[in-house]
Amino acid sequence: MSSPRIYDLPTRVFHWTFAGLFVAAYTIGSTVDDASPRFVLHMLAGGLLAAAVLLRLVWGVAGTRHARLSDFSLSPAALVGYLRGVLAGQVRTWAGHNPASSWAALVMMGLGLGMAATGLAMVAGVAPHAVEEVHEVLANAFLAVALLHVAGVLVHVLRHRDALPLSMVTGRKRGIPSGETDVRPHAGVAMAFVAVLVAVGAGVASRYDASRGQVTLFGQTLMLREADEGSGERSGADDEQAEHEAHAREERAEDVHHD
Repeated sequence: MSSPRIYDLPTRVFHWTFAGLFVAAYTIGSTVDDASPRFVLHMLAGGLLAAAVLLRLVWGVAGTRHARLSDFSLSPAALVGYLRGVLAGQVRTWAGHNPASSWAALVMMGLGLGMAATGLAMVAGVAPHAVEEVHEVLANAFLAVALLHVAGVLVHVLRHRDALPLSMVTGRKRGIPSGETDVRPHAGVAMAFVAVLVAVGAGVASRYDASRGQVTLFGQTLMLREADEGSGERSGADDEQAEHEAHAREERAEDVHHD
């Protein structure tokens, strides 16, 4: 008899999309200069990550049993007991998210929204310099939690010799308590989830002015990358040229008046 499907498709799509967008945003933010045209991809990945979290929160209310936030095991006592059990080598399989993964998921979603909020404040030009440091702290905290989560999964796999990571690929989990039955896959919702993210990304891209490194959304101009020195020099040269032409026009007008 096959293992029951525990995680629906929207939950699994979010899981991997969330991970991929963070890896992309963190890698670009750490390796690409903020004056580079490619830095806009960092902003785009961060914005899509926040959009994905908002969609996941909606599904956390309307989704299947183990997709709901109410199914997360967030009791501190349960977390301590779970960690003690892992260290003692005790075997217990949770149908949905175990206490450690419940806390990891919740914390990472919170950090994702925090990064988006601080990033938005920066590109909107309304944030003091300290917000940039907060943004970096949140990103590094996210990375630390993600690495701890991955380490916990690896420890579980090595101790219990099961394929736990595959549950977020197939949706099925072995050795769970009796009484669990297949949840509906909800493929249509998963397709809508992807479609919304694609639409958001395409909408931002269509409004992006690459020459200025800015995008206008809802009447607000957002600077998605720093102006480089070259553009500053060209801007200064353009201003000087415009001033020279205006002065020449004034001289010609004076000559005509005198004539």
